[in-house]
Amino acid sequence: MNGSLLLRNARLLDPAKGEYTEGDLRCEDGRIVETGPGLTAGDVRTEDLRGAVVLPGLVDAHVHVTASTADLGSLPASSPSYVAAHSARTMSRMLDRGFTTVRDASGADYGLADAQAEGLFRGPRLLFCGRALSQTGGHGDSRTRGANASDDHPCCAGLGRLADGVDAVRAAARDELRKGAHHIKVMASGGVASPTDRIDSTQYSADELRAIVEEAEAANRYVAAHAYTARAVNRALELGVRSIEHGNLIDDLSVELFLRHDAYLVPTLVTYWALKEEGREHGLPDSSWRKVDEVLGAGMAALDRAARGGVKLVYGSDLLGGMHRHQNHEFRLRGEVQPALDVLRSATSTAADLLNLTGEIGTLAPGAHADLLVVDRDPLADIGVLAEPEKFRHVIQGGTVVSD
Repeated sequence: MNGSLLLRNARLLDPAKGEYTEGDLRCEDGRIVETGPGLTAGDVRTEDLRGAVVLPGLVDAHVHVTASTADLGSLPASSPSYVAAHSARTMSRMLDRGFTTVRDASGADYGLADAQAEGLFRGPRLLFCGRALSQTGGHGDSRTRGANASDDHPCCAGLGRLADGVDAVRAAARDELRKGAHHIKVMASGGVASPTDRIDSTQYSADELRAIVEEAEAANRYVAAHAYTARAVNRALELGVRSIEHGNLIDDLSVELFLRHDAYLVPTLVTYWALKEEGREHGLPDSSWRKVDEVLGAGMAALDRAARGGVKLVYGSDLLGGMHRHQNHEFRLRGEVQPALDVLRSATSTAADLLNLTGEIGTLAPGAHADLLVVDRDPLADIGVLAEPEKFRHVIQGGTVVSD
């Protein structure tokens, strides 16, 4: 039967409690139906794990599955069919790395999400936002200084759409929600991969950001904001943004605001490490490469500040082009600052809370999707276990073993 599986003699890891229980786990029709000792099942695939560790499938809450190159400004010139083919391969490899759910932070659309859900290609469950909203000259504006025309034709690949003014951002947010966006992404500060803005800039007026948040909340969705500096992060939090992406330059007030507004921080340390090491090989323009140092060192300090302050942290990678292969290295980087259990939660139970999928993913509780990862070593003793996907024993999606 599809999606039915019995795992015997496992060490079952509950990320929320940080505890192991020894026993069996049974999946049926793609869901976990029971855990405990001595379970039985009918004629279904049975795996004797002999004490291997079973944990929930991993979640990466900041990916760009359509980013086939680090030269993001070149994407709109690519054929949508070419980008889709690249995206399918990228997502397949993410699944092999143990990621059974990903949240796209701009670029992916309902077509990719529907195709994955219908089994047209293998890959993690895809939560998309469509295009990120950007002001003119903001992080989503890929035009160089000498360019004038902006082509936001919806058929073409690209990560951002330009909208200026309260009425325009409302319409843009409503349009992405109309197409099924799980969240709205907004560029609230400058960034590395954009040609004309400063990293220390704030972007969008308070009225514009407030309008975007109102539209998301009206649809029972939320806003994720790209923001680096404390000034940009803090104003976004005060205006109702739920999820801050990157946040490399936060301060103590930022920590207070995260707690006060019950918001989440999604650091993406590995992308700066990868951009510095090999970004230019994968198409990152020199002007952007020179910006990396401004945020690389600060990211680890920001993670430490947020972790010590009790901010809810979620796993994100933000890799581009050929650098996607480093997706699991984020576990090692975070392990330099956080206890292993906290890092694991960021990619399971806390990520599920951010994605409004509590009880559906990130847990081994009955009723959850049977998205599982089986490893031979204890990730609570060494989180680096999750940074070596080539050594994973099984990746299980919907109760079916999809990678051995």
